[in-house]
Amino acid sequence: MRKAVSPQRPYFNQPLKQFALSFFVVATFAAYAIREQLTGGSGTTNAATPTLAANLPQVAAQPAPNSASATHYRDGEYTGDMADAYFGYVQIKAVIQGGRVTDVQFLSYPSDRRTSQRINNYAMPYLKNEAIQVQNANVDIVSGATLTSEAFIQSFGAALQQAGGA
Repeated sequence: MRKAVSPQRPYFNQPLKQFALSFFVVATFAAYAIREQLTGGSGTTNAATPTLAANLPQVAAQPAPNSASATHYRDGEYTGDMADAYFGYVQIKAVIQGGRVTDVQFLSYPSDRRTSQRINNYAMPYLKNEAIQVQNANVDIVSGATLTSEAFIQSFGAALQQAGGA
């Protein structure tokens, strides 16, 4: 003997499952978006939010083992040209002491958009530390910050040329 099955039951369960799955996906996305806004993951910055620069080790002005130690620059502060990074301009100041790059300062960089702020807060410490380590403008491009990296290389290279670099 066959069991009687209610014709409404299969139709009721399928839409309910679809609704529950859809609700879960939408709720997960909303929770993620809210978390990103509250934690600054979308690029909002303020003084209370620590940046990546605070977590990076400071690079001493000593030459890297594989860098060209024959490179000597004239002491002083040299400002590179403004370089276009598409969403704004990058301008770098190189500080030279004892013939070596001891500091790299960003005088200008794209920061009017939240995405630009997030990208540059991530990329600038890497570019600065690598430039001090290698003592020239041949730094690696930071993934996700290609335009900022290229503009940094251009402006920093111009500053080093003023300082007597090749």
